Amino acid sequence: MKVRELGVDGAYAFEPEVFHDERGSFRSPHQEAPFGEALGRPLFPVAQVSTSVSRRGVVRGVHFTATPGSMAKYVVCAGGRALDVVVDVRIGSPTYGRSEQVELDPEAGTALYLPPGVGHLFAALEDDTVMVYLLSAAYRADRERAVHPLDPELGLELGPDLPSGVEWVLSERDRSAPTLAAAREGGLLPQYADCGAGWAAGGGGGR
Repeated sequence: MKVRELGVDGAYAFEPEVFHDERGSFRSPHQEAPFGEALGRPLFPVAQVSTSVSRRGVVRGVHFTATPGSMAKYVVCAGGRALDVVVDVRIGSPTYGRSEQVELDPEAGTALYLPPGVGHLFAALEDDTVMVYLLSAAYRADRERAVHPLDPELGLELGPDLPSGVEWVLSERDRSAPTLAAAREGGLLPQYADCGAGWAAGGGGGR
């Protein structure tokens, strides 16, 4: 398995080896040994596994959870194709405001680890894009937060990956989400110092 540290502090991409034969293919998106070597500890105890199915052009995010008790996530694409974006919204983080995009699909089997407090977005590039989330805590709507995915300050370059003739589809919640600056002024963003202590517990979710 190839392990790559992303440009957002504490976030990683894990690229498994894919085995092909006459039956099809096989891959292991999570492996304890390489994860532990990269992060110095095993994957969090999984409190919830969630899936989403999205049609082409759907954007979900930028979502994160409130502190204290923000959750960690391990994300993989099980069907279709997605442009996944990790966004650092943690005040005080050495990479605050940075983001990194990784294309996910079931053939490659690449998985992303997102530490607590980090924002997450994905854009579905094909119909029936299936995302699977391993979460360190159960979903709680009252702990969920968001910033607007098209906020110019974030500078997320979703346009070049827009399928021809398709407009991005956002939920009402995401369309009305505050900008990064407004969220910071409103005290909605997590503090970097609060995120490290609660990596394996707490509330919140992301859909």
